[in-house]
Amino acid sequence: MDQQNEPHIPNPTRLLVSLCAVLMLSVMNGTMFNIAVPDIAKTYQLMPSEVSWVMTGYIMVYAVGALTYGKLADYYPFRTLITFGLTIFAIGSLFGFFAQNYGMVLVARVIQAVGGAMIPALVFLAPIRYFPKTRGKVLGIVSSVMAFASGIGPIAGGFIAGFLDWRYLFLTSAMIIITLPFLRRNLPQEEVKKGYIDYIGAVFIAGFISTLLLGITLGITWIFALTVLFFALNIWRMRSIAEPFIPPHLFKNVKYRSTIITSFLSITCLFGMMFMLPIMFRDSYQLGTMAIGLVLFPGALSAALMGQKGGSLVDSKGNTFVLYLAMALLAAGFFLLSIIVGANQIVVSATIIVAYMSFPLVQASSADILANLLEKNETGVGMGVFNLLNFVSGALSGAVIGKTLDLFNPSHPFNWLGFNGDTSVYSNIFLGFSIIILLSMSQFYLFYNKNEISYKRPVSQQ
Repeated sequence: MDQQNEPHIPNPTRLLVSLCAVLMLSVMNGTMFNIAVPDIAKTYQLMPSEVSWVMTGYIMVYAVGALTYGKLADYYPFRTLITFGLTIFAIGSLFGFFAQNYGMVLVARVIQAVGGAMIPALVFLAPIRYFPKTRGKVLGIVSSVMAFASGIGPIAGGFIAGFLDWRYLFLTSAMIIITLPFLRRNLPQEEVKKGYIDYIGAVFIAGFISTLLLGITLGITWIFALTVLFFALNIWRMRSIAEPFIPPHLFKNVKYRSTIITSFLSITCLFGMMFMLPIMFRDSYQLGTMAIGLVLFPGALSAALMGQKGGSLVDSKGNTFVLYLAMALLAAGFFLLSIIVGANQIVVSATIIVAYMSFPLVQASSADILANLLEKNETGVGMGVFNLLNFVSGALSGAVIGKTLDLFNPSHPFNWLGFNGDTSVYSNIFLGFSIIILLSMSQFYLFYNKNEISYKRPVSQQ
């Protein structure tokens, strides 16, 4: 990629701190509301299917928005996008704090998602654009912040909702606006770039992702017919115009495609673990919300510490080395968990660290690999697809694991070293995760290390 005319950053350290602060508050906003769902249902006398829209609506808009902001970042200055996003997010948060009914709460969550989707899109692009010489290290720090915030969010959410009220979660989220002056001060001045944005294609993609997530999270089969329809419209649109919203040649790049698949499967398993562990500790260990948060905290802390070291490894040892290391740790961690679940919660908490610490390694190494593969004018949309699949993986893993826990209750695990009893189903899922990771690592080795097949980029017809 061409890095000759890189923008001047007045104070790179302050910019990185500001980016990490806004990312932490954003990720915590999502995980805090997971804890608050039962309280919201109680306040408005809602059924589980009704209150689930607090998370479903947010994830749906957030996923589509992350891709959209990534595409817009190829043309518009970060200053403009981040000012718009944080302002909209803060407005949605204040609207939610003063909400008088459940409908207003849902509207507030959608407004939050419209603004908040900008954050992961731009935070993962900033190291590529502004820190080219230490990109791996910065991506590692960003990924570690995301992993740590995912772990600390439930603790913070339980504390705020328990001692105050769930509405104060909205007020806490509104505090994200305080990062805006620091970001604007440290982001460089940039010009709007000329280019064509396929808004019709964006609508088709939004329809495809929205119906896919609705079908997954709500379990309504007929919605997938709309998913297929929007998928067909996307294929038609990509083939009918010169510059579609997502350039199809991205997926013809064998290395890009294999990296995306590897990252998607890894993050699916990691999010699946994060979704499943609180359920396991509640149902099988009879732990309360705060106790669950404390048991998971060492894993989140290890992820934060490993992210910084792993990012430096990306720069010194190479991104593929770190990705293989992360996959090996993940496979080992999941296999150990398939043996350990059922033991004392302190032992399980220590074992979780092995898998948790892989989270930032997977994200930092994958993002760095993709950054090397993408053309400079397609970095935004290319990383947007990466972020989009991360959110889809979260919805997919939650739906599949939730259904698995509903349908199966074995008394003996497949892993003959595991504990018998009501934790057997969790042992089996962790064993399945370990197998998925090994298969993912195998496909990455087979396809990424092949001689790169050259692909032709479409010639613009403007």
